[in-house]
Amino acid sequence: MPQSFSRVLTHLVFSTKDREPVILAGIRAELHSYLVGILTHIDCPPLQVGGVEDHVHLFFGLSRNHSIAQVVEKLKTSSSKWIKTKDEKFARFHWQAGYGAFSVSQSDAGRVIEYIKNQEEHHRKMTFQDEYRKLLEKYRQSYDERYVWD
Repeated sequence: MPQSFSRVLTHLVFSTKDREPVILAGIRAELHSYLVGILTHIDCPPLQVGGVEDHVHLFFGLSRNHSIAQVVEKLKTSSSKWIKTKDEKFARFHWQAGYGAFSVSQSDAGRVIEYIKNQEEHHRKMTFQDEYRKLLEKYRQSYDERYVWD
């Protein structure tokens, strides 16, 4: 076969260091747009990006030329450098070291998009930690609570 095709839908989640609520409304939309730009630039078609004060959700098609780890590194490094230029109050901004990446079937894509769009409403009732635990359990990912948070 002379041509290669790949359609791996990925739901990526990561938080700010120590889940600090620093992604305030004034910068959030701009940060999400910046993350969309990074995904586009590295040939990972963005489907939805969102989040709240302490974390982001990114739903995208994984490029056949990059590993998830490479995509995460590019997203975190580039966006961290970018946000630090926006205001002095972001001078110490950092993302958490870890992340969660989950495969999504095409038939569930619409549900994930809606879930990400409704993050603000969703987090009126649930913390990031509880949401993340539920995602890990839903995707049957074993974990040790002692090493999940930083």
